[in-house]
Amino acid sequence: MDAEGRVLLVRQPRSATGSGRILLEIPAGTLEVDANGMTEDPDVAAVRELEEETGYRATTWRAVTRFYSAPGFTDELMHLYLASSLERAGPGRLAPDEDESIDLVLLPWEEALGAADRGEIADAKSLVGLLWLARMGGPEALR
Repeated sequence: MDAEGRVLLVRQPRSATGSGRILLEIPAGTLEVDANGMTEDPDVAAVRELEEETGYRATTWRAVTRFYSAPGFTDELMHLYLASSLERAGPGRLAPDEDESIDLVLLPWEEALGAADRGEIADAKSLVGLLWLARMGGPEALR
């Protein structure tokens, strides 16, 4: 969330939804695994993914919660963060992966919550994040 109370979202095609549906989501990514089989720290991945997907960096981070995305068929554990005190990354910024087609969308948090209510935001991590943000009072969560 930026200082104006806007949520940074990304619009990207998701082939797993069938016919490459384009979803509006909070930034996210996969934890990288190095050559020794060590999995990336979620705190490090969050910083990297925010910059890669949005072109922004945050100086304030809050670990919010962890949750299983779909425990009926995967052990994927999601780590949710609130990033604030945002600034553009500038020259030399980390770019999206070559196979990603991402458009940045900044929405006032109330509009983002309305989009979730209307079904325009339909993935679990984004819904969890936006509902958590609403529960915390939107911009009040930055305090």
